[in-house]
Amino acid sequence: MSTSEDLRRLALSLEGTVEAPHFDRMAFKTRRIYVTLASDGRTANFKFTPEQQAFKCMMAPEIFSPVPNGWGKRGATTAQLARLTEPELEDALRIAWANASQKRAPK
Repeated sequence: MSTSEDLRRLALSLEGTVEAPHFDRMAFKTRRIYVTLASDGRTANFKFTPEQQAFKCMMAPEIFSPVPNGWGKRGATTAQLARLTEPELEDALRIAWANASQKRAPK
């Protein structure tokens, strides 16, 4: 069982991560935001690729679900923190952090 405090501690341990307000949530970002924490601390939205999202949702549908909007179609995924073990939370954070840390390809 993970908590918002676990998410904050683990996210801030990842290189270059800073915490900042993002609408009604707290965001954790490097080059870009990679996870946001709901104001009630119960859920977090991770920025996965669509393929990563499909895998997480297939393997643990009781924990992960696509965000129900256009962001969800691009990989934004909600996780129920209380259902995540700390290793599962750390894995999700590292995946999203790696995605956000990469330089974008030139257009």
